[in-house]
Parts: sequence; C-alpha cells; structure tokens
Amino acid sequence: MNPVVAKVVSYICVFLAVMIVLPFHEFAHAFAAVKCGDDTPRVNGRYSLNPFAHFDVVGLVCFVLVGFGWAKPVPINPCNFRNYKRGLVWVSVAGVLTNLILAFIAYPLYRLSMFLPDLALFDDVLQNTLRLVFQLNLTFCVFNLLPFYPLDGFRIIDATVNHSNPVYRFLRNYGQYVLLALIVLSFIASWIPQLAFLDVLGLVIGKGAYYLGLPIELLWGVIF
Repeated sequence: MNPVVAKVVSYICVFLAVMIVLPFHEFAHAFAAVKCGDDTPRVNGRYSLNPFAHFDVVGLVCFVLVGFGWAKPVPINPCNFRNYKRGLVWVSVAGVLTNLILAFIAYPLYRLSMFLPDLALFDDVLQNTLRLVFQLNLTFCVFNLLPFYPLDGFRIIDATVNHSNPVYRFLRNYGQYVLLALIVLSFIASWIPQLAFLDVLGLVIGKGAYYLGLPIELLWGVIF
C-alpha cells in the first residue's frame, strides 16, 4: 500500500474507532445518572449516542496524536440521586465498565475480520478499526481510572474517601495540573524519540491496557 494512502487510512480508522468508543463511554455516564434519579444529562442533550454531543476538540486531537484523550464531562447533579454516594459510584464506574464490555465484544469481531477476503481497502479499514476499537477501549479504561481530577478514577475517590484526607485534597486541587503535565510530556516524547523516557503516562497506560486486555485475548484465543 502506498505510504500516503496507508497514513490516510490509519487516520480514518482512528477516527472511526473514536466515534464508537467515546460516545458509548459518555452515554454510559449519562445512562447511570438518569437511572440513579438525575435528569441533568438528558436536559443538557448528553443522553445520546451521537458522538458530536460528546466531543471535546482538544481531547479528540490527543486521541489522534498520542493515542489517548477525553470527551466533554457529562453534567450531573448528585443532589438528585436517590442515594447520593451509591449514585456517584455508579456514574463514575459506568464508563470504564462499558469500555471493558466493548473491548470484550470488539476482540472476537477483529479476529473474525482477519478471515475476510481481499475487498480493496474495505477489509483493511474494517480490520484496523476493530483492532483500534479493542485497543482504545482498553486505553480509555486505564486512562480514565487514573486518580486525577476530573477523570473517573478521581470521581471514584471523591465518592468513597473522606474529603479531609490530605491525598484527596492534593488530587482535587492539583490533579488536573499533574495530568496536564503528563499529557504534555507524552506529546513531546511522541514527536522526539530521544525523549521517550518522558512518556510516563504512555508507559502506564500501555502496560495497563496490555494486562487488562490479556485475559480477553486469552479467553477468545481458545475459540480462535
């Protein structure tokens, strides 16, 4: 395949994969909030699988350039939850649980796509998109479980830890700046190979996604 065509195809596959992964993650948050008694996501147009309702431009660019990113946070009002703490926990974990389920579904579809006949570029796009759906779901899951505000990992801590805890206060006040610094270092490392050691975030996410996906691959590997 022509290198230029291959590059264009790779960007198309990333875009298609993000169009699947991102809206399901955000809709899961909205769905959990509504089921727990809060209609705020519905009122704000976020109770939807429409990817354009959830896109954050910077987060989408990061997806394409460094392999992980984010969407606009789903607005919620925990005061509307029938059970405040339980509602916060369910809303926080809904997105990453959905990512795990999608990864579990995407992997066998990816393996099946490898048996398709040669159909010009269609089989390449389908196969690579399904592979990326599997990988991005795992990546998105690990990334969102990091304990930095405003990610889901912090929101789980927010729902379960005493707010007077000094670690909680640090993460609440400075977590977003730590996360931003790690993202910037990953971006620099992605463009300057000699500075690959700076990509701490990429290393953590990459290793986490690998070990998270390993049981899925092994389980389906028994069949395929």
